[in-house]
Amino acid sequence: MSIPPLTPDLLRRYIKEVELPERSASVPQPEAETILRKGGFVGSSIEHRAVMGRAMDQARTHINRRERDNVSVSSGALFLADQLSSSKGRFIRQWHAPLGGLWGAMVYVSTVLPQTRLLLPFAVGVACCEALHRTGVDSAELRWVNDVLIDGRKVAGILMEGFCGAVSKEEYTLIGFGINLNNSDFPAEIREVAVCVKEYLGRPVDLQTFACCFLAKLTWNIGLLVHVEDCLLSAGNLPAGQPDHPIVARWCLLSKTIGRRVLFGFDVETSPQYQAIVTGISETGGLRLKLDDGSETVEHSGEIRYL
Repeated sequence: MSIPPLTPDLLRRYIKEVELPERSASVPQPEAETILRKGGFVGSSIEHRAVMGRAMDQARTHINRRERDNVSVSSGALFLADQLSSSKGRFIRQWHAPLGGLWGAMVYVSTVLPQTRLLLPFAVGVACCEALHRTGVDSAELRWVNDVLIDGRKVAGILMEGFCGAVSKEEYTLIGFGINLNNSDFPAEIREVAVCVKEYLGRPVDLQTFACCFLAKLTWNIGLLVHVEDCLLSAGNLPAGQPDHPIVARWCLLSKTIGRRVLFGFDVETSPQYQAIVTGISETGGLRLKLDDGSETVEHSGEIRYL
């Protein structure tokens, strides 16, 4: 099952007809329109292929080709594939990406401040989890930093990679995503830890509708990151009525990480480092941990597994 053609115009129409009314129910419409406009570069162009080796490699090739031709790289350029032939996640871990899922990568031109950029993985994870909730997967939740789980099994993975243009020296962030939707036939080695939406709901998911929903949520959450930074720079305060950073607050609502005992490591599967209790999330997305000796630390990179 492939993804029907997805175009920037189709995405914009979905945002106007579905995402804006939903957001305007909790945020004044003028502010909602502003936030969506600030994230409106998402899906500025969409390249879709039946088969792609690795979406992140395609994004890098796109940047290199544009810079070689002395053409600016558009933030929000998307690369989608019906299936990936050589996909992988963190380190050298393989990611199973057959027909039926949503596989892709997006180029983000890093124009925000470094402290805002630290929250980009949170914004993408929140967008994915919100899209799953809207599709009917009520139990979808986030595990630090942006693993998406259904009842403890992984339904989506998000990968962030920095990239520097060889010609321009421009800093880019490549956002890779893989979401198990209708692909239910997993390899034996991951069958116990992976899940797809079709298995959870008992019915297939419309791929085009889900893609529009996920990208619309991504438009909102990245736009919100930019909006909050603009508010802090112009007025020195968070948007009105926000005691905490709204991306961090929303992430916490969608996660059961806080309060859990976890195993932490930069590569937790091959080199676990220590156990601790998660006590909170910092304003820059750091994981606050209380160690067994009573000391506390904050980790900004790495991964966890629940114990």
